[in-house]
Amino acid sequence: MKELLSVSNLHTYFMTERGVGKVVDGISFRLLPGEVLGIVGESGSGKTMTALSLIRLLPPRARVVSGRVIFSGEDLLSLPEHRMRMFRGAEIGMVFQEPMSSLDPVFTIGEQMVEALRFKRGVKGKKAVDEALSYLSAAGIPEARRVFFSYPHELSRGMCQRAMIALSLSLRPKLLIADEPTTALDVTVQAGIIELLKGLVSSFSLSLIFISHDISLVGEIASRVLVLYGGWAMEEGSVDDILDRPLHPYTRALIAAEPGLDGELPEPLPGCLPDIFIKGEGCLFHPRCPEGEERCRYEIPPYRDIGGRKVRCFKVEG
Repeated sequence: MKELLSVSNLHTYFMTERGVGKVVDGISFRLLPGEVLGIVGESGSGKTMTALSLIRLLPPRARVVSGRVIFSGEDLLSLPEHRMRMFRGAEIGMVFQEPMSSLDPVFTIGEQMVEALRFKRGVKGKKAVDEALSYLSAAGIPEARRVFFSYPHELSRGMCQRAMIALSLSLRPKLLIADEPTTALDVTVQAGIIELLKGLVSSFSLSLIFISHDISLVGEIASRVLVLYGGWAMEEGSVDDILDRPLHPYTRALIAAEPGLDGELPEPLPGCLPDIFIKGEGCLFHPRCPEGEERCRYEIPPYRDIGGRKVRCFKVEG
């Protein structure tokens, strides 16, 4: 099957007075139609910046310096900005972590959805209202009409997140990027959002990139997982391989840091992420790695394909 998205050797840097910060440092991956890819790693590992690089929605001092992002046969990094604006939302939708900062507080949910439908798809009038109500219902909102006429501050955070998902879906994207969409929600609401996304992937034939720091949560929805650390791809494989047979020490540390259902205390990973402005010659994870060896200090491990899985580690034998 031909891939929907192909990302090759993506580099995104921050250009500041302090120097160049390599926040995305040579990441590559592919996504098939209808596939769910989970991107996981600690806060600051490059997950969100990778997603923002795909749609060229970067902060002022950040820019993609090299790489290719091929989506439906087009290189998004070479498109003029006016064409890229039409790709955002209509072809690639994005649901951000905090819905209250994504929705405009001075317009109702319905007004924002109808405006997006008019601008992106040319749908107007009663048809736009009907479509908006339909997508609100599809997003699991039982009182779609009430939510349609509500302002964001009149709704719970979980309801606002469902409204954001409905807005994204109404533009009929081929790919939806969900960036930590459940982080600020309680466990019950979180589970509902996960079930909603799983159902929508099937119902709307969506491809989904689900970003989270919670590797167990990613395991509930993804079919394949990409583990990031300090802007590097450290390991990639099927969700079963990653969760049950992790190869990289960092992946094992992420799993060990998850609290157990039986009340077992997690094992926090000592140390912190590397400074993106000061990257040494060797493996980024070496200062925190319990299995590191001397050459890890001075050599960068290659990102190798081992038995259909990809891993960046000298300790893993091919």
